[in-house]
Amino acid sequence: MKQIKVIGLGAGDINQLPLGVYRSLIDENKAVYVRTNDHPVISTLEEEGVIFHSFDSIYEKHEQFEAVYKEIVEVLLEKAKETDIVYAVPGHPLVAEKTVQLLIEKDKEGIVSIEIAGGQSFLDSIFQALRIDPIEGFQLLDGTALDRSSIQLRNHLIIGQVYDAFSASEVKLTLMDVLPYDYPIKIVTAAGSILEKIKEIELHELDREIDLNNLTSIYVPPVQEEKLLYKEFSQLRHIIAELRGPNGCPWDKKQTHESLRKYLLEESYELIEAINEGDIDHIIEELGDVLLQVMLHSQVGEDEGYFSIDDVIEGISDKMIRRHPHVFGEEQAESVDDVMKHWQNAKKQEAKEETESILDGINRAMPNLLQAYELQRKAAKVGFDWLNVEGAWEKVKEEILEFQEELKEANNREQIESEFGDVLFSLVNIARFYKVDPELAIFQTNKKFLQRFSYIEKKVKESERDWSDMSLEELDGFWNEAKEK
Repeated sequence: MKQIKVIGLGAGDINQLPLGVYRSLIDENKAVYVRTNDHPVISTLEEEGVIFHSFDSIYEKHEQFEAVYKEIVEVLLEKAKETDIVYAVPGHPLVAEKTVQLLIEKDKEGIVSIEIAGGQSFLDSIFQALRIDPIEGFQLLDGTALDRSSIQLRNHLIIGQVYDAFSASEVKLTLMDVLPYDYPIKIVTAAGSILEKIKEIELHELDREIDLNNLTSIYVPPVQEEKLLYKEFSQLRHIIAELRGPNGCPWDKKQTHESLRKYLLEESYELIEAINEGDIDHIIEELGDVLLQVMLHSQVGEDEGYFSIDDVIEGISDKMIRRHPHVFGEEQAESVDDVMKHWQNAKKQEAKEETESILDGINRAMPNLLQAYELQRKAAKVGFDWLNVEGAWEKVKEEILEFQEELKEANNREQIESEFGDVLFSLVNIARFYKVDPELAIFQTNKKFLQRFSYIEKKVKESERDWSDMSLEELDGFWNEAKEK
């Protein structure tokens, strides 16, 4: 098996090149391949008569870097079948060098033998050029695959492989999701060499720079202003912990799971109202209020030593993957019905013990109209249901008559309530047949009543008369005006 000796050209000029690496490059007995000729060491050695075989032409064949790296490795493997070769890359072979990682995988598979001969990393020179201490916390990310979720704004952030205006534009857009357009950043080129250049610019100017090349890195200083961290989940968690901490808010510190229940209900209904209004800003605000309730409950759990938000997130992540085998597993789903089958199968497998009733599992804390809907839905699954909606309508009429009969007696309040409950329950059946959520329906009706009655109040006030002076016909007229509006 032939060998590929991988060496690093360092981050700058030939003065930074270790003697051992220099000797490997001028070894006349081995062919030297370089990922790119665009490096100051290459141009200097070429002047000394060293011959290199470059892969620059491969970059022009592909639109994606992944395809470029894959073809480079394929060529290297073919060449290594004939003789030992040297492969030189910018910087250090093990720092931000995808082709080397691919070669290492081939080495593990026994396809080729790889020797990593070292080289100076560009990181040392960047730390020196920027005068930063990495122990304070730093990140090195790939500019060709920058992911917003990976960015830690409290750290020194160095983004490598920002070769040109296109990659710079992608980096800029990703950073602008979490930072202001005028956030100060630095472009560092050829750090540690005589060509070293550091330029401070505002973030939005990044893709306008024309001096970007394979020796360029972007430096983003740690965020110091707390307000800029408000989009970070970790910052929200810190805020909630502070609110319930020793020096926190007296109201927040005294809350329990039980005392917070009503607020979760209130905020959930306010979110539904915002959704019904189609008001995006209001939806954002109300989603935040619902999330606040989740965070408060999680902080109570953490303070009491039972669980934290990490457990909540882990649980829902595990559940979503488990219940979506058609997305994260081998199952197939061509329709919504297929999805629901997978979901129900997963729920059955999760059950800790056999349920004694078909109606088990319905949340007894949910609103009663919604609970009635779920009871009927579960019973219908095993055939306990009307054949059609006409039967359900007849049941409504029957229950209304029974309620009216009970009212004639007028001496058993409990029985009257029971018969009226039957009327509501039968109406829920009608809602189910027409796929109407009864809880949302009554919610919207309540909202409609509030709006129309507010209009009546406004008209009464404008009339400068007392409510007692208004006839029902006049009030009903205002009601009809509100309906028209």
